[in-house]
Order: sequence, then C-alpha cells, then structure tokens
Amino acid sequence: MDGGRGVSGRGPTLQDAFAQVGLGVLALAVDPASVEERETRAVRAHGVDPVDLLVNWLNECLYVLDVEGFVARRIEFIAFVPNRAALGGEPMRLHCLLHGEEAEPGRHDSAPPLGAFSTEGAAIIESSEGVEARAVSRG
Repeated sequence: MDGGRGVSGRGPTLQDAFAQVGLGVLALAVDPASVEERETRAVRAHGVDPVDLLVNWLNECLYVLDVEGFVARRIEFIAFVPNRAALGGEPMRLHCLLHGEEAEPGRHDSAPPLGAFSTEGAAIIESSEGVEARAVSRG
C-alpha cells in the first residue's frame, strides 16, 4: 500500500502475536521507553474472523492514542476469544488494558499519526513455529 506502514508480530499463540503487533503499533507512535505505567485504558473489539478482530482492535488502540492522547508501553489481555465456536457463533472478541500515561509534549515525541488499519494487507499466518499477525496502516 502506498504510504502505509506495516507491523507484524510473532508469538507461540494468537494472543501473543496480537500483543506483539499492538506493541509495534504503539512503538511507531512514541518510544515505549519514555512511557511510564501510571494509568490504564480499556480497549474492546469484535470481529467476524481473526483478521477482522486484529484490524478492529488496532483501530481501537489508535483511537485511544490519537483522540484520548494516551500512550502505552504494555498490553494486558483480560479476555481473548478468537474462536466463534466457543461463543455459539457470536463475533470473536477481546478486551485488554493498555498500561501507560497521558502524552506529554517534549517527553513523548510522537511520530506522524498512523492511518487507520484495514483488512487489506492484514494476515494471520500459523506455522509449526507459532503465529504471525500482520497489519498495514492506510497512512
């Protein structure tokens, strides 16, 4: 995608791969070493499949970053249900806490804003070595 920025994350499980992608997105916005864990923000997302869930969740994280001005350095999943069968056909869902603080100009030098993520270019790849999750921002 022209002008987009890609992020990928790997882990032994889908949840770990999601966490790594999320941390990568947050690190594109601000250096995580400059962020202190003073507060939390709850983020929830739903999706019809794992890629849709990933994209919706990343866009919710961007909302917290861009609109609420909250920068984070750690992600804690409270609920991670990426299996429709486990829910009786309900949408897949997740609920997490972003640990960080409100952005302070000068201390949190931010990069140009990321564009929203879309399912175009996003992927979940499972292998014997684990899971890789990929997403691309539109800007």
